[in-house]
Amino acid sequence: MIRVFKHYVPNAVALLGLIDLVLLLAAAEVGWLLRAWQLGMVPEVIWTRLPELVTFALPLATAMIAVGAYQADVLVSTRQAVMRLIVAVCLGVIFLSLMFFFFPSITLWRSSLFYAMVFAIIGLTAVRVLFGKLLGGERFKRRIVVLGAGHRAARLGALEHANGSSFVVAGYVAMGEPVTVVDGALPRDDIPNLAAHVVELGALEVVLAIEERRNALPLKDLLRVKTTGVHVSDFSTFLERETGRIDLASVNPSWLIFSDGFASGRMISAMIKRAFDIAASALLLALSLPVIIVTAIAIKLESRGPAFYRQRRVGLYNEPFDILKLRSMRQDAEVAGQAVWAQERDPRITRIGRFIRMVRIDELPQCWSVLKGEMSFIGPRPERPQFVTELEEHLPFYAERHMVKPGITGWAQINYPYGASIEDARHKLEYDLYYAKNYSPFLDLLILLQTLRVVLWPSGAR
Repeated sequence: MIRVFKHYVPNAVALLGLIDLVLLLAAAEVGWLLRAWQLGMVPEVIWTRLPELVTFALPLATAMIAVGAYQADVLVSTRQAVMRLIVAVCLGVIFLSLMFFFFPSITLWRSSLFYAMVFAIIGLTAVRVLFGKLLGGERFKRRIVVLGAGHRAARLGALEHANGSSFVVAGYVAMGEPVTVVDGALPRDDIPNLAAHVVELGALEVVLAIEERRNALPLKDLLRVKTTGVHVSDFSTFLERETGRIDLASVNPSWLIFSDGFASGRMISAMIKRAFDIAASALLLALSLPVIIVTAIAIKLESRGPAFYRQRRVGLYNEPFDILKLRSMRQDAEVAGQAVWAQERDPRITRIGRFIRMVRIDELPQCWSVLKGEMSFIGPRPERPQFVTELEEHLPFYAERHMVKPGITGWAQINYPYGASIEDARHKLEYDLYYAKNYSPFLDLLILLQTLRVVLWPSGAR
């Protein structure tokens, strides 16, 4: 994997993104040349129109990220890939049309834009058809050797075969665990030289996945493997990198304390984040005001009660605050104010409420909380005090998610469907901790872009 500002990107995805960017530049150039040929123009050198080519390629590449064109499940499905590509190109062209209106000197002609769009769709689709299997094969995957043959090793074996996996297990070494569940694991005693064995298998990394580490670390083996130039990772760190979440079943306080992340030197990043929150929330409130008013009227017409309601949530450093939302449930949804998890096809949700939850319109008034500084656009979802008390009793490290400001959207929201149970909250907490540990403006930008994917293809909205 390639690490970009603390966030890991699979090699295959990085390569595909680079190929796509080159294809988009080529499509813009071919579209321009075709229109120039129709007009009888003699084209100048390509450098003279490089700004126009870049203004075509970058918005479309950004739109592809936003609609989830590089997700694992999309890359293995040609139909899904083509659908996402068409949506991305259409969104990109709409944006480019606006750019042409306001900045005509740095954009392609409208006729060239049409040709470029057609060539882009053809080229991007062809790449996914021709190289889909190649990108999903072992050529771009990291070969690893797993030290261990118990349940942790079996989890790595299952992860190896998941969509979007960026590694392949070259071999398992049983380290004398009392329970062995991986077939074909070689006993450590049958390997004279573990470092040589790892090199012979062509592995670039060794993952320590033994069940019990107290007084059982094979320090001599790990040191010799490390000095051969092979990277050594512990189980929790490897899972964090491969899954984009922190595995609560394997981490402990010492791992969180001594691993990298949770950096305090974020003053400049915090200032940029706050400036963005103020500007974006003010702009979004102004632009969405007609939508909020129309939705409020529709809510009033459908059911009795106020269109807006305030709800107490837990924010930064466990401080409570009130958020403002458009009402999506009946007025009597909660008896005596008792918090209740929302369920799938919850009968308390109104018809208007079901729609505004699906497209996230009910969240728009929360921009006011962002403007006041109680929330951010990006961060863990703020929970209700009753749920926080319950979840802190059942889930380790739940209080640590309150060390960052809560947000309207976040890493958990774009990676996991709506949670309506303690087990769902556990999975979302793993993503929230990853965000808190690996925060960067790049990760914020990635989350912000991919929120569009969640709106366009809702999953689990309740």
